[in-house]
Amino acid sequence: MTSKKPGRKVIVTCAVTGGIHTPTMSPHLPVTADEIAEAAIGAAEAGATVIHLHARDPETGRPSQDPALFSKFLPRIKQSTAAVINLTSGGAPTMTVEERLRPAATFKPEVASLNMGSMNFGLFPMLGRYQDWKHDWEPAYLEGSRDVVFKNTFKDIEYIVQTCSGNGTRFEFECYDTAHLYNLAHFLDRKLVTPPLFVQTVFGILGGIGPHPEDVLHMKRTADRLFGDQYVWSVLGAGRNQMPIAAQSLAMGGNVRVGLEDSLWSGPGRLAQSNAEQVKTIRKVIEGLSLEVATPEEARQLLALKGGDDVNF
Repeated sequence: MTSKKPGRKVIVTCAVTGGIHTPTMSPHLPVTADEIAEAAIGAAEAGATVIHLHARDPETGRPSQDPALFSKFLPRIKQSTAAVINLTSGGAPTMTVEERLRPAATFKPEVASLNMGSMNFGLFPMLGRYQDWKHDWEPAYLEGSRDVVFKNTFKDIEYIVQTCSGNGTRFEFECYDTAHLYNLAHFLDRKLVTPPLFVQTVFGILGGIGPHPEDVLHMKRTADRLFGDQYVWSVLGAGRNQMPIAAQSLAMGGNVRVGLEDSLWSGPGRLAQSNAEQVKTIRKVIEGLSLEVATPEEARQLLALKGGDDVNF
């Protein structure tokens, strides 16, 4: 009898609540500090390696980059789980870059997200799919996305990189289109970012690259050519594209991101009951392919992170 060889380690990121691009159209989307903490801990217990976090105003449901809101759930999550904590620097397209960066600059996490280019961010198609809204601001905001550019200029990106790098924070580089990979290559050439690069390729947002399997292949081929062995590849599929694109990434040697920020669904017409449910679903796919979910400590080694003790929360 031969011994069982260990499977490839897969980093599973779970984005638990989302920014302003995730309206509160599901009763299962966490909004309050207690709900966000419980959702994050549940996702980690289900197997999530990395927890990606936004905050929301508990009264209005609006995403907020107020560090005081983050401070109500970050210590609890850190005390309850060993998962890598990743804070957004994206916030919302309507925020200034200084406002968006406040949580990461304040709390000095192991990882912060970083959008790698300006883009149209069209959310208005949701208006034709939903009629019931929890908050009055949501339909107006979605309609306004017809004429909003999510601004991430070279100056903005450099500001975030230089601010966070001084704290030892590394990045989840969110790339919504091919040009964003070239933008990242520019910063690598200038030695403003250092390998291993954690590259999160995003599919299915109107204004970015689409969700076709050929789109996934194209982004992977481009990243391979630009970064070679200097990067760790992950995918994010928006909405109903979440699980199919995650499965394609796994088959191609990549990592995955799930969570209610990116998709409210667990199947056709079925709302996911929790972030943990989505983590458990993708974990079944991972293990069905004879792969293994990376532990937080394994992810820290793969991504060259500073460790959970060297943060400001």
